[in-house]
Amino acid sequence: MNRQVLITALILTLFAVIGGGLVSYTQQSTAAQIQANDKMSLMLSLNSLLPADRYDNDLTNSTLSLPAHPLLGSKKPSTAFFATKNKQPVAFIFNAIAPNGYNGKIYLLVGVYADGQIAGVRVVKHKETPGLGDGIDEKRSQWILKFDRHSLTSLSESQWKVKRDGGYFDQFTGATITPRAVVKAVHNTLLYYQQHKAELIQAATNPTVTKE
Repeated sequence: MNRQVLITALILTLFAVIGGGLVSYTQQSTAAQIQANDKMSLMLSLNSLLPADRYDNDLTNSTLSLPAHPLLGSKKPSTAFFATKNKQPVAFIFNAIAPNGYNGKIYLLVGVYADGQIAGVRVVKHKETPGLGDGIDEKRSQWILKFDRHSLTSLSESQWKVKRDGGYFDQFTGATITPRAVVKAVHNTLLYYQQHKAELIQAATNPTVTKE
């Protein structure tokens, strides 16, 4: 009986060792590919905001670490990407958060040209209701494209709202909270850029640490 128990224990231990080794090997062998896939996905998202012919630097390795700021919707530091052409800043892409979506936070990429115009906005993560609030996703509708080329001067303060609130931007049928949250987050990002434009341009012109 003792011998049988010992054999069973040895077999189980062997399986545990082999299983653990296989998991470790799989993680190590796929880590590089996962990292490459993540970088490619990020690059596609960035290029959807800013055409590749508008800049000549490596966007994914051209970053600025920004302290937490209420206008960006985050209580933690965030990363901004900067695009340059012939070493001159042409645009910044901010990670922004709309904290008051219908079903929680809405995570955005907001591209802003150096002159303050919006290059583009994309939703990268949300939990909004399918068929209602998910119209903020470019895959579901063209609504998000209405931000393109607008700025703090092209629209008045009162226009940076949905039409139900007297503003410029459409809301969705049966869903006002979601687009309202996104409009406010994009407007706040423009306000952040306006307040910090000089230091952002300076940092992008003379980057010290741009690789994470």
